Amino acid sequence: MVESHSAAINPIAVSFEFSPPKSVEAEANLWRAIRRLEPLGPSFVSVTYGAGGSTRDRTHATVKRIVDETTLKPAAHLTCVGAARAEIDEVIAAYWQAGVRHIVALRGDPPTGVGTSYQPHPQGYATTPDLIRGIRAIGDFEISVSAYPEKHPESASVESDLDLLKAKIDAGATRAITQFVFDTDRHERFRERAFKAGIRIPIVPGIMPTNNFKGVARMAEKCGAHVPQWLRDFYAGLDDDPATRDLVAAHVAADQVSRLRLLGHDQFHFYTLNKADLVYAVCHILGLRPRT
Repeated sequence: MVESHSAAINPIAVSFEFSPPKSVEAEANLWRAIRRLEPLGPSFVSVTYGAGGSTRDRTHATVKRIVDETTLKPAAHLTCVGAARAEIDEVIAAYWQAGVRHIVALRGDPPTGVGTSYQPHPQGYATTPDLIRGIRAIGDFEISVSAYPEKHPESASVESDLDLLKAKIDAGATRAITQFVFDTDRHERFRERAFKAGIRIPIVPGIMPTNNFKGVARMAEKCGAHVPQWLRDFYAGLDDDPATRDLVAAHVAADQVSRLRLLGHDQFHFYTLNKADLVYAVCHILGLRPRT
């Protein structure tokens, strides 16, 4: 049984990640998700970028609509890939003009996909710290960045990942959001190493509630996230049983957050995959209620 432990520890703060729509139907689903989760009062909501910046215009339009039509505080993903500095600077300035004060600064995946070689744009920002400095030159944004508890697939070591995270902080990053992790012990070992390395900005666990185990297992393989055997066993035999997969997914995510809370975490970033009902259920289990 999952316990919220809300009487013993501080209440949680949550944020949600959405993906920009690729069709009219997807746009309707996105906005159903946004409206479903808005009453929970998240600290912010982020909107992703496609590989190689392929959804830049849709991301910008979605963020602008969130500013104009909701009570939410949006954070726009921004990447280095596929654009010159002048183009990226125009996007940053446009966000500031639109009232956006939070950017998630990322290197980004190569246009040719995860696992292929990254090549900076000849006139672009070469690295995430470079991008952060560019953002800082334009406006006083809150800047979130990524962190990889189990090592970025292209990184030589966890230590080099921490060196890069420190460089991002030196450039002006104010928060790190982790890649999703199912093995909580691995997440905590990373946080301990980060603290020993002098990193003091909040490290927010990324939580992936999903009823599509095969899909998330493929994602985990690409990003280097370990999928424990116990999790595989939970979903075994449920390929044709989506209702039970929903229950399993809610249990797994709520249990992980509860354990992380006992370890001192009070902020959590949910990768929603635009599936609001599952995320809403997890938040409800954890004690979050709509704000009136």
